[in-house]
Amino acid sequence: MAKVYEFLATGFEDIEALIPLDIMRRAGVEFKTVSVTGSLLVETAHGVKIQADMLFEEADFSDADLLMLPGGLPGATNLNDHAGVKKAVVEQNARGKMVAAICAAPMVLGGLGLLKGKRATCYPGFEKYLEGADYTHELCTVDGNITTGEGPAATLPYAYTLLAALTDRQTADGVAEGMMYKHLMFCLLYTSPSPRD
Repeated sequence: MAKVYEFLATGFEDIEALIPLDIMRRAGVEFKTVSVTGSLLVETAHGVKIQADMLFEEADFSDADLLMLPGGLPGATNLNDHAGVKKAVVEQNARGKMVAAICAAPMVLGGLGLLKGKRATCYPGFEKYLEGADYTHELCTVDGNITTGEGPAATLPYAYTLLAALTDRQTADGVAEGMMYKHLMFCLLYTSPSPRD
């Protein structure tokens, strides 16, 4: 089964970290949260304290199929300031294994030069940090082993895209169906709001 590690820094965006965790664990993916703060308790951007599965210092990422970087501020800048996270991401990319970042966190990949010549998305305004990338402004962009997401509202399609890559489309579709995501998308596509008087 696929193995995922997600880095948690103080100030990470709650749903960008927890929705992928929820979706992938539903599919049986081994998903570990990794605190980079020196403490297992990590505070989110909205003041919620989450207990990570392990400390960065205890983790071995050599078996990772996917490394994930949630956004949020100051979460993304805290990840960007963590030398160990950046080293792990560079090594993961060098092995041709999957790396994913959403919202403000693609700035980490941009600063490392991993987006040069690649298509990528991020929270609007952070595209200036995607050095050498072709900014797509999509909800979710996949280019080779790197997946980027736009922001909080993009977390569901971002997570299902990653799950499909780690497992298969049938598995991802099954989880999406069970979570009523497909019904949501149908309603968004085919239902229009009532006109206001």
